[in-house]
Amino acid sequence: MAKQIKGRKKGSATKPTVAPQANLVQRRDGWINKIVPKAVSRVRNDIANWNKALKEADSIDNPKRRKLIELYSDVMLDALLTSQIEQRIGRTLSANFTLKDQSDNENEEATKILTEAVWFPKLLRSILESVFYGHSLVELTTSKLDGNLNVDLLPRQNVIPNKGIFLYDASADRGELFREMREFGTWILEFGDKNDYGLLNKAVPHALFKRFCQSCWSELCEIYGIPPRFIKTNTQDPEMLDRAETMLRDMGSAAYFIIDTTEEFEFAKGADTNGDVYNNLISLCNSEISLLISSAQIGQDTKNGNRSKEEVSVEQLKYVVAGDKRLTEDYMNSVAIPALVRIGVLPDGLRFSFNAEIDLGELWTRTKETFQYYKVDPDWLKQKFGIEVIGERNANSGQEGFFE
Repeated sequence: MAKQIKGRKKGSATKPTVAPQANLVQRRDGWINKIVPKAVSRVRNDIANWNKALKEADSIDNPKRRKLIELYSDVMLDALLTSQIEQRIGRTLSANFTLKDQSDNENEEATKILTEAVWFPKLLRSILESVFYGHSLVELTTSKLDGNLNVDLLPRQNVIPNKGIFLYDASADRGELFREMREFGTWILEFGDKNDYGLLNKAVPHALFKRFCQSCWSELCEIYGIPPRFIKTNTQDPEMLDRAETMLRDMGSAAYFIIDTTEEFEFAKGADTNGDVYNNLISLCNSEISLLISSAQIGQDTKNGNRSKEEVSVEQLKYVVAGDKRLTEDYMNSVAIPALVRIGVLPDGLRFSFNAEIDLGELWTRTKETFQYYKVDPDWLKQKFGIEVIGERNANSGQEGFFE
């Protein structure tokens, strides 16, 4: 049984620590501390790099996902892609949930444990990220400082899901067969499919093409943003050549300058395009990324957007998020909850589920229709709609009250 850790003494500089649960099993040394750190190679990726990474991951004899995961990390620098993924994950992370027993009654104490746990959002995020990365391998340990539970995502570049191998060194060929370890299922949790590369694999070409177009468009702005200027002069005369260079150098701040009758000053003709070809391809890539992650393009198409289109798009996203919630519930009930029970975090016989979302507009409409037939609990009104009810209407006012 874990010992209770006392708070700091008066005048101590150390912050008080939270006592761990009395029945929590301790495991202080995990695989996460044995991983060999590797320097990240920052190179300009293209479609050829993507094909090489896929070929290496598809290998039958020695599959590895190191290059593919590094490519995923690179494309995740794309602002739109990050925004779409975080929006989708955030809708599930922010949803309310409950833990219920076999009689379908809420266990408030167990629900409070997960709601207040710092590590629980990390566990949910690892489950949700398996949709985008294809696989997540999570390790549970207990802190050496306070004995509480820690959740760590083992680096995906060190995991070979196809073979069930975890590598302490991402460049090595041999490692631990994690599915055969006694910690698997209790301290080591697996989410995702072993042969799935995730949605990010389909987003890679669009993110790379978009980055290439932005680079080319930036170069176009640099070269043709200001029309080139030139002076025709006698380059064999050092004095005239120096004078011409000085005039061109100071032209940005000089109101005027004087040239010789034998000299000519002109602005060169700029590019005939304003970058529409790049803009169109970037817009296409943005649209494809949005459709891939959110099944809709929400709030980005300002040219063709309208309210009805946005409402339909939001509804499409709700179906996608509902699928994420169902996936999360399945993994929590089949993998995470049994592990947390064995560790001693939760009691046995509980089921995890998200609370059903309520359309407050529709509920308020129905509530108003109920006023003329039934009395409504003021406490329920305050809880659902934030309406502070201080009493019933005066019957002599001639106005029908909510509770009469």
